[in-house]
Amino acid sequence: MPLYECVLLARQEVSAPQVEALVEEFSNVLAQGGGSVAKKEFWGLRNIAYRVKKNRKAHYVLLNIDSPSAAVKEMERQMSLNEDVLRYLTVRVEELEEGPSAMMQAKNSRDDRPRREERGPREDRPREDRPRRAEGGE
Repeated sequence: MPLYECVLLARQEVSAPQVEALVEEFSNVLAQGGGSVAKKEFWGLRNIAYRVKKNRKAHYVLLNIDSPSAAVKEMERQMSLNEDVLRYLTVRVEELEEGPSAMMQAKNSRDDRPRREERGPREDRPREDRPRRAEGGE
């Protein structure tokens, strides 16, 4: 069966459990059409680049789907009818990504970086991107 990745944005007024129920509803539509959802990732409430239907934030969800195209079209139809879904994008892929997506990896990698206090004061570190000043006056 074809493989798809679907990202949907739900309104910010909707709570996280309601978003999970919404995703379950869409996965049931896929299951009735003979497909399945391999992975569900909730990226949380995030800022949107521009306002969508008067919303500045949205709940982001990623779905990895293994389903026939007819079931995916029905799921997209259901999404377009649902007023809690602001936007969705479904893309056909060659293979599904194993492990966490790039969005979740970026969130986890921030914890690995050293904090500013750990790097030391700024005067101790030379700036390589600027030429050094000549000693003395002019």
